[in-house]
Amino acid sequence: MDLLRQSLLEAPIVEKEDGYQYFVHPVSDGVPMLKPELLREIVVKIIRKARLEDVDKIVTPAAMGIHISTAVSLMTDIPLVVIRKRKYGLEGEVSLTQQTGYSEGEMYINDVGEGDRVIVLDDVLSTGGTMKAILDALRHVGAEVADVVAVIKKAGSNDLDDTDYTVKTLINVDVVDGAVEIADSAGDG
Repeated sequence: MDLLRQSLLEAPIVEKEDGYQYFVHPVSDGVPMLKPELLREIVVKIIRKARLEDVDKIVTPAAMGIHISTAVSLMTDIPLVVIRKRKYGLEGEVSLTQQTGYSEGEMYINDVGEGDRVIVLDDVLSTGGTMKAILDALRHVGAEVADVVAVIKKAGSNDLDDTDYTVKTLINVDVVDGAVEIADSAGDG
């Protein structure tokens, strides 16, 4: 059994508001600790699955996509751009509004412009609100999105379902009766 699958099956479940069952995982939450062998496995799977030919930049939202994207950047020598929740006021900075089932706020893209060929990497695709806002903003600045990859996709509909965006995933999961269930280990959206 692969490490990502095993780590999700062993993930602690906590109950949030309204009885929502939430899995706690090192990839999506930073706790429990992220073991190097799990991160290495995820990076190898991303490199095998993603279209990385002629990609100029890896783009990831803060915060939990950073560790994955940094490791992919180190293995591929593709520069990394982090979309931040803080405005810096740099020339060419682009603002986007992201809305998820959990929060709403502004995010800011720097260092991506017209003609840049990018891959977008993130830890989890849940509601799709953040990812949709990022992809719309990248299109707006004229970047070409070569590929989009999320490590984990949570079951259920999301904001990307009725768009032409496709997100590749490494594993698709649901939480049922207090445990993580694996829906698909090689899902593509």
